[in-house]
Amino acid sequence: MNIKSITYWAVTGLLTFVLLFSGIGALTKQEFLIESMHNISFPLYVMNILGTAYVLGAIAIIVPGIPWFKEWAYAGVVFAMTAAFASHVFIGDTFANMVPPLVILALTIASYMLRSNSRRLVTNRSEE
Repeated sequence: MNIKSITYWAVTGLLTFVLLFSGIGALTKQEFLIESMHNISFPLYVMNILGTAYVLGAIAIIVPGIPWFKEWAYAGVVFAMTAAFASHVFIGDTFANMVPPLVILALTIASYMLRSNSRRLVTNRSEE
């Protein structure tokens, strides 16, 4: 294993752990996540949607195969974390509450950029 591969697995392992932890926390309605949802004025049913998406996204990112599903999972996490950050900004929340989505966004981008060719979506388009 080279340094790129080790870094990929460290970052991706942390990312999938955070996604699974957040997803399971949302699905089991953990108090700290309920408070966060109330704080940004989101209805609690959003926790079911996000929790399911985070768990499925973590599985898609970590399990080998189905590269198109990985692409969608990475994109979904980027959209979700960008929306989470923006939601905290728009309500004038504290910077401390804005940091977690930014950290997860950074982990997502790093994992995406460091992944090996076997985990990439390859298209057969010819150059024109």
